[in-house]
Amino acid sequence: MPRRRAIAEPEQPTQINIVPMIDVTFSILAFFIMSTLFLTRLETLSVNLPKAKNSQTQLNNNRVTLTINEQGNLFLDRQPIQANQVVDSIQKRQQPDQPLVVILNADRAINYGAAVEVLDKVRQVPGVRVAISTKKDTAPVESDAP
Repeated sequence: MPRRRAIAEPEQPTQINIVPMIDVTFSILAFFIMSTLFLTRLETLSVNLPKAKNSQTQLNNNRVTLTINEQGNLFLDRQPIQANQVVDSIQKRQQPDQPLVVILNADRAINYGAAVEVLDKVRQVPGVRVAISTKKDTAPVESDAP
């Protein structure tokens, strides 16, 4: 005998509750945002660069970054290095078919002489171009006219 449905039972529409799915999606999104921010902070060295009005972006794939932080410590591509190792380390990274660009990130608080000593060491390597990293100065140009 076929089963009869009670007349008092209304038929309920099928529903899918998506609130838990939205919660999980936002949790994953928050995780990726926080981890990305954390990783980018780890990869950078804190250097207060000087400002320049006429700065240009260097577009060269074969480049290394030489950083001098506020304490005068040297880093070649975020790896600590001694001053007497600069020439050898740069020569090892040179490729015969591409010119190497050494980007100097020098903190504005360091002694001018320290930056010149590092530049002299970099210039000892033949075929290397040097670029000095600066922040773009966005201050308005003051005129001397009355």
